[in-house]
Amino acid sequence: MPRILITTDYLRPGDDVDQALRAHGHSTVHAPLVVRRGPEQLVAALDGIDAALVGHDPLTAEVLSAAPRLRAVVRTGVGYDSIDIAAAGRLGITVSNLPGINANAVAEYTLGLLLTVARRLVHSAAGVAAGRWPREDGHELRGSTLGLIGYGAAARAVVPLARAFGMRVLCTTGVPEDQRTDPAVRFVALPELLAASDHVSVHTALTDRTRGLLDASAFRRMKSTAVLVNTARGAVVDERALAHAVRTGEIAGAALDVVSEEPLPADSPLRGVDGIVVLSHLAGQTAEARAAAGLEGAAEVMAALEGRPRFAVNAHLLSRDPTARAGG
Repeated sequence: MPRILITTDYLRPGDDVDQALRAHGHSTVHAPLVVRRGPEQLVAALDGIDAALVGHDPLTAEVLSAAPRLRAVVRTGVGYDSIDIAAAGRLGITVSNLPGINANAVAEYTLGLLLTVARRLVHSAAGVAAGRWPREDGHELRGSTLGLIGYGAAARAVVPLARAFGMRVLCTTGVPEDQRTDPAVRFVALPELLAASDHVSVHTALTDRTRGLLDASAFRRMKSTAVLVNTARGAVVDERALAHAVRTGEIAGAALDVVSEEPLPADSPLRGVDGIVVLSHLAGQTAEARAAAGLEGAAEVMAALEGRPRFAVNAHLLSRDPTARAGG
């Protein structure tokens, strides 16, 4: 009987996901990720495990190598930068994500952040809580230009919402040109997008190419009235450079749902900067998105264990050596 480790914190024993896995003859082990675990704890959790349904656990080469029965890992989300997919491939472990599973949630949240900054909602609420009654002007989204960095499912879901608010939409992406079919979007290079946008929203995956993509030189290209929104991965942004850019007025502000280290450290350069709002990685976390992610994740685990994963991100890296990983 295959044993499935479940670390995603909102999945619980006896829920629909647990019942679905057990109905297909699997046993489940729940070890929710509440605080960051070290390698030794992860290795212990993976002992005797055939597949794992995970959140943001750092599954390094060291951890994966110490889990000899592990054959499949499924992320209950889109990003998988916390997993060493190359090491998994060498070991014959399939790694899957769930593309587009929370796109609607992220898109709605992105518009929420745009409105939050444009209308100075956090500033107003904090002022009222402190006994004041702030009345400074905000800005309307209508007539402004939104620049999307990335053109995945979440970015594409943002487009009709932004257009409904009367915004123009630019996008820079590595997606092939034959897939850039939305007439409501003008596709441009990053320098042009940064210079022309009133709001820049990050929707790209974290890779070696995108790490630190928005650095001091990028902020110097942006309008002094521009606002940055990030619902993708914190490390796409050089946080020290961002803090400097907002403090000195190079750009107007930022709303960040993700940061390079979570929770936000006490000594983060983002703390105490007027104009920077940091939230606790909530963009994809709606009841609807979580329910869908749990059930789709369970389905992907079962498919992967049967040798037919639908969303493997490392299929091209999987070892063909039958001795690389013994079956459970």
